[in-house]
Amino acid sequence: MSDLTGEIIDNRYQLQKVVASGGMATIYYALDLRLDRSVAVKIMHPHLANDEDFVARFIREAKAAAALAHPNIVAIQDQGWNQSGVPAVFIVMEYIEGFTLRDVIADQGALGVTESLRYFAPIAAAMAAAHKHGILHRDIKPENVLISKDGRVKIADFGLAKGAELGSTLTAESSVILGSVSYLSPEQVQRGVSDMRSDVYALGIVLFEMLTGKKPYDGESPIQIAYMHVNQNIPAPSTLISEIPAELDEIVLKATSNNPDKRFKDAGAMQERVLALLSKIDPNRRQMSLELDIPIPKAKVAKKKRGKLELLKSVTTQIDLKRGNLMRENTNSSDKSRTSQTTRKRKVSKRVKRNRAIALFILFAIVAFSWFKISGPGNKIVIPSLAGMTQTQAAEAVAILGLKTDITEQVFSEDVAKGKVITSDPAGGGRVAIAGTVHLIISKGKERIEVPDISGFTIEEATSALEKVRLKVGRVTEKFSAIQEAGLVVDGSPAIGSDVRKDSTVDLIVSKGIEQVELTNFQGKTSDEAQNELTAAGLIVNSQYEYSDTVEIGTIISQDPSDVSTIGRGEKVTLIISKGPSKIAVPNVYGLAKDKATKILEDLGFVVENKNMPAKKKVTSISPDWKTEVSPGSTIKIS
Repeated sequence: MSDLTGEIIDNRYQLQKVVASGGMATIYYALDLRLDRSVAVKIMHPHLANDEDFVARFIREAKAAAALAHPNIVAIQDQGWNQSGVPAVFIVMEYIEGFTLRDVIADQGALGVTESLRYFAPIAAAMAAAHKHGILHRDIKPENVLISKDGRVKIADFGLAKGAELGSTLTAESSVILGSVSYLSPEQVQRGVSDMRSDVYALGIVLFEMLTGKKPYDGESPIQIAYMHVNQNIPAPSTLISEIPAELDEIVLKATSNNPDKRFKDAGAMQERVLALLSKIDPNRRQMSLELDIPIPKAKVAKKKRGKLELLKSVTTQIDLKRGNLMRENTNSSDKSRTSQTTRKRKVSKRVKRNRAIALFILFAIVAFSWFKISGPGNKIVIPSLAGMTQTQAAEAVAILGLKTDITEQVFSEDVAKGKVITSDPAGGGRVAIAGTVHLIISKGKERIEVPDISGFTIEEATSALEKVRLKVGRVTEKFSAIQEAGLVVDGSPAIGSDVRKDSTVDLIVSKGIEQVELTNFQGKTSDEAQNELTAAGLIVNSQYEYSDTVEIGTIISQDPSDVSTIGRGEKVTLIISKGPSKIAVPNVYGLAKDKATKILEDLGFVVENKNMPAKKKVTSISPDWKTEVSPGSTIKIS
């Protein structure tokens, strides 16, 4: 599948880098532009997106995991089809920054009893929750167990999930192909059927691997491994690590029994035994409960309701009392006011009252007119919202109102397309003076920075080059390279030349130099053997041929280099191969039938003439005569 790094899926999720790739999909680290958070986006490979069965299975993974709200299961946040760009079927998951259980086993080998149970307890808890909802996983393995940097263990990839709400899923053939053979139960291999006890079998294998550091069976092919799972019993872990207690042996052997009826009925039953053993081994371990919503007793609820009711009555009473006092105060004030007004009416004449009314009206008119002309609608024009318009559209919209536009600033925007108005000053609904100017802020589009060419740089030089363009260095990994010297940058991720957002991280791939491989001296061995081994080791073979009177034809006379034990992968090895002796004595074929004589001579590499003589006629003449030494490929005449 082509790398979609930099694409924005569903106008929301910007793909930053590839974090994993499998047979069905590629997983990207991405940024949710709407909520500004890191997420993992799983995108189905394009060649599978047209297969309805695969699409259904892909969506089923989202539904299966989304139905399970559990702290030890990777949360599904979104699912859909990308409509606005590259066609893609995708699932959005929470991003777990950390590593897998496979990484832990690869680094540490056997984890020990207590450590194994501490890792296994949350795995069993997650699967117990899934089984409680009638959902199977069907692909439990260390690669699907994620461990965050803060130590949280989470199960991922319900891609082979099956449940009553989801419908049936895979055939026997596809189950064997898609599942990991080292963790498939005998009934899955033989009949393609599975239930909760099949997940229990896989859990038992995972626990065995954590305790011993290795899988129970190894073979040259998946078919051999599957055959062992069907026809052999998993060995007790204590046969490999003697410190493992008998109780833990019993849990593993019960979970991995060939007979499903003898296993734990589901992950919940297995979890109970594991937690009991862990408490016995580690008594000081705090047992964490997932029951976070603690119910309040009914008596306390009733008491609280009565208390609230009494408080409400008290407040209501106080409000009524204050309202009554206020009404009495208002009544007294009103009475006093009417008395005062009556007194004034008796004292003021009608002419004075008329003059006062005229003066008050004139004053009001002056104030109203001044407001209208100075700061009211009479002086300014209300402008419409211009956001999202092009500069030309915005200018036309305000020109109708007798206004002008100018551009005061151009800025990058993740939401507004290049060349369109982000906002205006004043903004929509604001006012501007007659014949005034509306100031526009125009979008420069999404800010993208091209990852510079840092190949051949040291880490320090690459860091400086990235910081100059406002990018940051992410993870640094090493790999062998025949192009760059050790310590120099080979490439980056996202790749050199990619367009990324400002402040994005670029992972560096640094050269470990040319990989050294062991060089065998093939002198005296056949050329086929030498060429096969050298080619398999990643070396370039240069074959040259020479005559040799002492070395058999097709055998290595010498090689270059021959005095070193190791050589860089991709370097050239020259082989000198024997063409046989430079002179060959003509054999005595006198008296032999023509066919037999011809075969003997041709087997020695000679060219035979006078083949038109009868097949059964005996040879009476040889030229050159027998015992004569001639070069290989010479012509021999017989008659």
